[in-house]
Amino acid sequence: MKIYDRPGFPNPARIRIVLAEKGLDSQIEFVPIDLIGAEHKSHAFLQKNPSGVLPVLELDDGTFISESTAITEYLDHLDGHPTLTGTTPKQRGLIHMMQRRAEAELIDPVGEYFHHATPGLGAKLQAFKSLDWSGRADWGRRQGERARAGMIYFNGVLERQPYVAGDAFSMPDITVFAGLMFAEAAGLTIPDNSAALAAWRTRVADLPSVKNRSGQAFLADDARRLGL
Repeated sequence: MKIYDRPGFPNPARIRIVLAEKGLDSQIEFVPIDLIGAEHKSHAFLQKNPSGVLPVLELDDGTFISESTAITEYLDHLDGHPTLTGTTPKQRGLIHMMQRRAEAELIDPVGEYFHHATPGLGAKLQAFKSLDWSGRADWGRRQGERARAGMIYFNGVLERQPYVAGDAFSMPDITVFAGLMFAEAAGLTIPDNSAALAAWRTRVADLPSVKNRSGQAFLADDARRLGL
């Protein structure tokens, strides 16, 4: 199998953590895509994923699977023993509910803040986006505020339980961690009144599947290159 990605960016980081958690690293060939150079918007890449986003999983039979949640579902069930997406109806329901909240309340608004209130991925990529509109920067800043509100929400969740969807590490934990990593690189910090979230982030960062696999150093280097 192949994964088209760029180390350190939030969605590629999510899948790299999943692969490490499932012990599948050795079965994957990583194909680097130049995000800053807008390679993911090229005709060749759009044939793999018309949405023009990373990551993309290519199976041995030539099937392409995009969207991090869908890729996680596929990888988690390869061995018939899912650990990240739930086994009982209740677990699956809670995990997918919290996964959607992790996207809608944190990682997506961080992305909007990054693209609209900061230099984003640079001028070359902006040519592929409709970024020249009145109020764009203000919209981005409001999304940053929404992301920080999401952090406060997840802090409340983690005051009551050890992980985002309950007692075990699962898919929404990976998404929240990637969202926080992305937020920090973009200049959005965890609010001071979110001790439970900060402690959870430190604990998750030290998990074997996360440590040295999230690509945070790559993201920090790119942030410096982009002037964030």
